Amino acid sequence: MIFLLRFIRVRRRKVDTKTTELDRSGTLNPDPEAIVDPLFQNNPFFDARDLLQTRYEMLRRHRIAGRSIVEATLAFGVSRPTFYHAQTAFTEHGLAGLLPQIRGPKDRHKLSSEVLQHILALKIADPTLNNRAVRAEDSTALRYQRASSQSRMRPAEQKNGAIRADPFDPRTRRRGL
Repeated sequence: MIFLLRFIRVRRRKVDTKTTELDRSGTLNPDPEAIVDPLFQNNPFFDARDLLQTRYEMLRRHRIAGRSIVEATLAFGVSRPTFYHAQTAFTEHGLAGLLPQIRGPKDRHKLSSEVLQHILALKIADPTLNNRAVRAEDSTALRYQRASSQSRMRPAEQKNGAIRADPFDPRTRRRGL
């Protein structure tokens, strides 16, 4: 068995440190093949894998070289809305505006204990209130999502998708049952 292992060659991919670093920083271009700009094809300094460099050069081609927006977007393989977004970000924040931003909510969006206590107090005062009515009656400065309050007020047996199946209600019937 050991004798056979000597003849098997293990091919290891060469790890490109620049690609690894671009991926780690979030600036790896997901579609470098779409860039057909001549500088990125012939010049080793310009790297189509670098998203920050490609966006900056796209804006520079339009602003300094005088290319139209359509020409710039075609040469860099992006849509016009992407161009306008990059242009606005660059105008407002400079080169840092072209860096990818963290996606998703920027602040806390779950119910705080203060909001939860407020909703519970309203529901205890008038048990007939539904969550929409609680939101409409709420005149305080507390902000919360109605869906968050609904999920917190739902009975425990209905949380996490465990809805009791009612055979006569088509909304709760499961497939195959």
